[in-house]
Amino acid sequence: MLRFRFFCMALLLATSAEALADLEAKDARLRLLPGNLPAAGYFRLTNTGTQPVVLTGAQSPTYAEVMMHRSAVENGTASMQHVEKVEVAPGATVNFASGGYHLMLMQRQRPVALGDKVEVTLQFADGQSLPVTFTAVSPAAQ
Repeated sequence: MLRFRFFCMALLLATSAEALADLEAKDARLRLLPGNLPAAGYFRLTNTGTQPVVLTGAQSPTYAEVMMHRSAVENGTASMQHVEKVEVAPGATVNFASGGYHLMLMQRQRPVALGDKVEVTLQFADGQSLPVTFTAVSPAAQ
């Protein structure tokens, strides 16, 4: 019975690691604003697997709160809406970039300077998480 439990745990860990291997986050950067103003997180999330994945949030020890937003322009008026989830289809890439999906990182918990590395953990609907290292860049950087 004990061997069976170990086998099940090993299988679960292997399946989770395999699914995580199907996710790639690239070009992660954090547009840093002065003072305690929120920062914006941009990156490309690619699902190389055969099943859709659903990003449901993120967290960082450097910021008290991380939210997902989407910028939009309707009838000439720009707005930003909170987003609960972002689905990434198999083989697809979703860009988190200026003017579209992005992370808003609020209430800095420690000083961050240009060039610093900031850890952010992306969280998915199936309970998985993906740690990503963001590089702090100037607000003028794209």
